[in-house]
Amino acid sequence: MLTSGLLPLLPRALLLLLLLGAVTLCTGLKCVCLMCENTNYICHTEGACWTSVMLTNGKEEVTKSCLTLPQLNAQVYCHSSNNITRTECCHSDFCNNITLRLPPASPSASHFGHVELTVMVTIPICVLSIAIMLTVYTCQRRYCAYMKTKRQCIEEPLTDCNLDPDGKCLKDLIYDMTTSGSGSGLPLLVQRTIARTVIIQEVVGKGRFGEVWRGKWCGEDVAVKIFSSRDERSWFREAEIYQTVMLRHENILGFIAADNKDNGTWTQLWLVSEYHEQGSLYDYLNRNTVTIGGMMKLALSVVSGLAHLHMEIVGTRGKPAIAHRDLKSKNILVKKNETCAIADLGLAVKHDSITNTIDIPQNPRVGTKRYMAPELLDDSIKMNHFESFKCADIYSLGLVYWEIARRCSVGGVVDEYQLPYYDIVPSDPSLEDMRKAVCEQKLRPNIPNQWQSFEALRVIGRIMRECWYANSKARLTALRIKKTIAQLCVDEDFKL
Repeated sequence: MLTSGLLPLLPRALLLLLLLGAVTLCTGLKCVCLMCENTNYICHTEGACWTSVMLTNGKEEVTKSCLTLPQLNAQVYCHSSNNITRTECCHSDFCNNITLRLPPASPSASHFGHVELTVMVTIPICVLSIAIMLTVYTCQRRYCAYMKTKRQCIEEPLTDCNLDPDGKCLKDLIYDMTTSGSGSGLPLLVQRTIARTVIIQEVVGKGRFGEVWRGKWCGEDVAVKIFSSRDERSWFREAEIYQTVMLRHENILGFIAADNKDNGTWTQLWLVSEYHEQGSLYDYLNRNTVTIGGMMKLALSVVSGLAHLHMEIVGTRGKPAIAHRDLKSKNILVKKNETCAIADLGLAVKHDSITNTIDIPQNPRVGTKRYMAPELLDDSIKMNHFESFKCADIYSLGLVYWEIARRCSVGGVVDEYQLPYYDIVPSDPSLEDMRKAVCEQKLRPNIPNQWQSFEALRVIGRIMRECWYANSKARLTALRIKKTIAQLCVDEDFKL
């Protein structure tokens, strides 16, 4: 009798269990979240619980939160770095409610003398280095032999380092996280993880901001721009501009990460970007001459990058219009495929079209005097009018085109490389030198008569003149120049 009385209750019990299971599935995994005050420090996710401790300015910084499935699949958040970052990912409710600690420095080192300590440290490092070199050499030979049998090209940049077994590399990681998210760059934690595992190799350039190094990250070449501590504003500004939504473009230097690294004595300000072994356009033109087709390829790629900077993209994930303010051949890099990428955005300004305001950096640096437009030299530029900054960029673009065209070999004749106004002002001109030449005497670089004999050089010469007008409003726009050169390439059937 008792059993028969319970039978009608069984469907209700089963229904209740199904409802409880559905609730559990909907809520997903529960994790401790130190940033979630509004939800009683609890978050829900379908990915994993995550806890991390990172050394920042000599102190341990603890973070606990949820990882989404895309973040978990990126295979970056769960990686640790010895003595710098320790992370753990787990897959049960509140499993990240633990305390991680970075390994302390070994106290036993003080018990040894300097000679003993040096021997104890040097010998294992040497043995390990030799073992690694032999391993890499063996693997590389096998890989090259395999690729040779497949007859495939392996010179594609940024594809050597796999982050996971599926073949993801730095290039893929940047693409995934900038197209599916905000489009403004990698998440801050990923940037710091990458920057703190870069191994710098050699100095490839120096400037007033600091130095540029070639570095390695997981076997890939990257460029590391190290700013001096007194130039923190330039570092912060350039990192901010590079992370503007929708800025990424094939003719703008590919930004990877920014980080401030405390080595215990001083703070280094790092900006990590793609590495281009051919160096700047200035270096490239000093070493090489170009064909007419090569000249058009360089010219089109430079103005394509500038047009993307100048263009405003309207929308939720839009991009503000940006003016460079220091465009010159030393701030343009030449890629492996002989196209250009605009770099050094530390002086750039952004325009907010909604409020019609201009975000001008609080930076005492000014642009390069030799490339300054007339309105900058005589201080007549309208600082509250954003189009003025774009027009100044166009003037500088005309000078860069002049540098490229001089190195164009036509009929076996080519001019030696020179900077603009080389025959008019000193090698290190002052503002007054440039003002007298450009504003008072209204001088411009010489355009040789022989350029008129070749259609491409004739058109490029005309574009230069229209970039150098004293009246900034009369100058061409970057988009107009891009369309003109692109059409010329089609008409002349240049293979770009």
